[in-house]
Amino acid sequence: MPAGHTPPTEFATRLPVAEARAHVLALCAERRLASESVALDQALGRVLAADILAAHDQPPFANSAMDGYALRGAELPREGERRFRIAGQMLAGAAVEIAFGRGECVRITTGAPLPRDADTVVIKENVRLDGDAIIVGAGERAGANVRPAGEDIRAGARALRAGDMLTPARLGVLAACGQARAHVARRPRVALFVTGDELVPPDQPLGYGQIHDSNRYGLAGMLRTLGIEPEPVARLRDDPEALRVALLEAARRCDLVISSGGVSAGEADYLPGLVAELGRVHFWKVRMKPGMPILCGSIESALVFALPGNPVSSLATFELFVRPALLALQGANEADPPPRKARLAAPHVKRHERAEYLRARLEWRDDGACWATPLEQQGSGMLRGMAGADALVALGEDVRELGAGAVVDILPLPGLC
Repeated sequence: MPAGHTPPTEFATRLPVAEARAHVLALCAERRLASESVALDQALGRVLAADILAAHDQPPFANSAMDGYALRGAELPREGERRFRIAGQMLAGAAVEIAFGRGECVRITTGAPLPRDADTVVIKENVRLDGDAIIVGAGERAGANVRPAGEDIRAGARALRAGDMLTPARLGVLAACGQARAHVARRPRVALFVTGDELVPPDQPLGYGQIHDSNRYGLAGMLRTLGIEPEPVARLRDDPEALRVALLEAARRCDLVISSGGVSAGEADYLPGLVAELGRVHFWKVRMKPGMPILCGSIESALVFALPGNPVSSLATFELFVRPALLALQGANEADPPPRKARLAAPHVKRHERAEYLRARLEWRDDGACWATPLEQQGSGMLRGMAGADALVALGEDVRELGAGAVVDILPLPGLC
């Protein structure tokens, strides 16, 4: 089949967005990446490959939640006041236990182990010092200001799930469980190239009919929001043989290949034919705006995403298809999170039957609701409109008219604003 001609259509085409996304996730489930062990300070943003079970209670011992005085709650006065002699002091990290008797207390700092037989901490602001004793008034609650052993996690309980992405808080959980390393999915190896005879680097002057290459930087930046450093980005001319070599070499060394441009049905759009020739097209074209010409295929064991060349279409299809694919390859639980909701700040009319993704700014108003304001620049070549957005408003195929205040689905745009 001559490159540049429309490939035969033994594959799905013009799919609904949800069906295309489900197809991508299924393909990724078949290609789950192997795991590796990394130090905690290298694990931020990685995806856990196995459940984490707590080896001990967390906290491992009952301790004080406040600076104050540890005592027996049963001895607190129900009315009037009571005097407690200070028998000693417990600091965080204390290695020696302090014994105390009836009518006594122990000065204690936040995080220090609770002395044996103590079950209550009265904060220092609520007592009066009287020499080597404190005076406690009525109204204090037995059991107050104490963190029991295992209050956060019990020994043997699942602290984190396989598939959890390691956020700063989850790294803290690992460390608290005594894990110095994390067993995580290997990061995907990604090749990225942009195509088009009209493209020139941003540091070169424009000739007639030329534009500066923006997709190279936008798509590489999107990958970096996932902690993925792409292979050195190639800028390729609209030459079928050069594209064939680039695709095949990239597929042999990477898990995922991303291209931008050359994927529609024009005379110089060689990607659909080349992917069909070298491997398999899983689907081509999705009923969406912007980004309809997106192609998903595979060459050897690598997944291939041929994205449209229009800058907004390129970034929008990355968010809807490539980002979930990269997460799913790593087994992430949050590869396809449900959309969030917002209220539309202005009425909108959609005059076509495709799903549409409006670039919008979000605002939380005094009524407590999130409001989405579509930006004026909605054209697929208007990159400035994408740069000003922090979410996509998702309008389904059946949507035609929406009034101000209508509840809509939104997809936040990490790294774009």
